[in-house]
Amino acid sequence: MPLVLASASPRRTRLLQDAGIPHVVAPAAVDESVRPRETPAEHVRRLAEAKASAAAAQHPDALVLAADTVVVRDGTILGKPCDPAEARAMLRSLAGRSHEVHTGVAIAGEGRLLSAVELAEVRFAPMTDAEIDWYVSTGEPFDKAGAYAVQGLASRFVEAVSGAPSTVIGLPVVTVCRLLRQFEQGRRLLEAAGPAVPVR
Repeated sequence: MPLVLASASPRRTRLLQDAGIPHVVAPAAVDESVRPRETPAEHVRRLAEAKASAAAAQHPDALVLAADTVVVRDGTILGKPCDPAEARAMLRSLAGRSHEVHTGVAIAGEGRLLSAVELAEVRFAPMTDAEIDWYVSTGEPFDKAGAYAVQGLASRFVEAVSGAPSTVIGLPVVTVCRLLRQFEQGRRLLEAAGPAVPVR
């Protein structure tokens, strides 16, 4: 059976497709509220594990992959903006400086749940109010943590990424493969997918 991706994110689907990993999509809904005193790394790991566990209950014979990503500025988690004003405020706070992106990954199956957290740093170029207004008007920020897509139109504002770009997009593929190899079904899946799949 193909890997089950417990996410409706087209970006995560594309990353798996580009890596040659067959999968089906079966999103899992969980409460994504941040708990008191929870660090960004703890938050994304907990949510990834919760999503993987929820989807695994519906697909008991499959391996289930889930992930969660947050943008962090000065220790504050930036979620998805609720409206244009919030998107503009987020982008102004990121412009001309660096911030962190944390992505938690979890795989459930074969009676186990394994997870990992990856970190990347993104540096934005300065942005004028006109540039921010234009970007918000495209609609791209509204389903993105931190109000931007590094692989989308916002790429014109990204000066540097330290860490795996796929961590920023929402699914660190090398980490996914490392976790998959710890499952029997995962090893078979990667072997069948061929050498295009990262094996480091």
